[in-house]
Amino acid sequence: MTFWFKIPLWQRVVGALILGIAVGLLWGEGAESIKWIGDLFIRAIKMLVVPLIFFSLVSGVAAIGDLKKLGNVGSRALLLFVSTGVISVTLGMTMGTIFKPGENLNITLPEGAEIPKPTITSPTEMILSLIPENPIMTMAQGQILPLIIFALLFGIALLRAGEDAAPTIRNVDAAASIMQQMTMLVMELTPFGVFALMAWVAGTFGWEALLPLAQMVLLNYAGCFIIILIVYPIIIRGIARLPIIDFFRGVIDAQAIAFSTASSNAALPVTLRCVQRNLGVSKSVSSFTVALGATINMNGTAMYLGLVALFGAQLFGVELTWTSYFLIGLTATLGSVGAAGIPGSGLIMMSLVLSSIGVPLETIAFVAGINHIMDMMRTMTNVTGDATVAVAVGRMAGEIDIEEYESDDDI
Repeated sequence: MTFWFKIPLWQRVVGALILGIAVGLLWGEGAESIKWIGDLFIRAIKMLVVPLIFFSLVSGVAAIGDLKKLGNVGSRALLLFVSTGVISVTLGMTMGTIFKPGENLNITLPEGAEIPKPTITSPTEMILSLIPENPIMTMAQGQILPLIIFALLFGIALLRAGEDAAPTIRNVDAAASIMQQMTMLVMELTPFGVFALMAWVAGTFGWEALLPLAQMVLLNYAGCFIIILIVYPIIIRGIARLPIIDFFRGVIDAQAIAFSTASSNAALPVTLRCVQRNLGVSKSVSSFTVALGATINMNGTAMYLGLVALFGAQLFGVELTWTSYFLIGLTATLGSVGAAGIPGSGLIMMSLVLSSIGVPLETIAFVAGINHIMDMMRTMTNVTGDATVAVAVGRMAGEIDIEEYESDDDI
């Protein structure tokens, strides 16, 4: 048992993925008999959604601090984080629409399962549903969109309450930390869930089901490269007016840690060091911006959620309206804000987006096996975005050492 936990989780997941495919192809349709193990894993993920979203969002808003004191630094950072998030999810939806990774695979839901109806069916109902009549009932029923609105309002109210809310903020931060630990515990089930689900997919649908998954991995990496090599350089060159090559030279250590650990939180100390010592951003601006970014800036995740939503809709033949696309953009952007900076959190946020547009949550079963492979690249994208915004805000606020930024002596 000790030997098992000494193996990095991602290696266990990849091993389970390969073994599951092999078993499924050999076993055939009989592999469906172990699908319940994968279903158990999916249920465990669903269990975490409501508390994780609530506490992570409230904690993230509270982490902003006193909005009046933050002034231009906070507003500029938030504007850039939200703007890049919208661009990222739009990119994911665009790639999903153009390349249609799930179109050529017709999936039949298990007996007794039904395609859920979207929680919001018209613009008027959508507006009315933004404000929950009963927050507790909203949580119990898993109505994600009004839950997000309530969490954001709760976080803003904590900021407005000032020192009186300090104990509550500490408790919320503690609860968010507890939910992250609980998420890590559930993620330990991933190898078993991935093995069972991939065996079922390979055994039931054969090689036909594996090709769309390979396409999803390629699209995920392509989308992240577009964000890193096009979107971020536009900010560095257009807003910060600084050399692009110097930026990537200064942030490469943080990118390497982010890619290898698939955790924004694990990469946080290295990101701070790179932004301060290699890119010359002042300690006050970098500490605030990078810490805030590790909490709410998940551009890679936003792009991925938009892509998976289109994949799931194509997979199960769900027709999407313009309202559906708007909901994907809204929930993916807000969901990426609520995503914890730990491996596997994207799977949990995925259920948020899928349920809002009526796409079966069985979609998670198809992407769970390849999630970590994509999570590594998404995390590198997120961390690079944190550094990008820190440099841009530092430049606008006059809190950056240009000589240090352009120096070749990066440590």
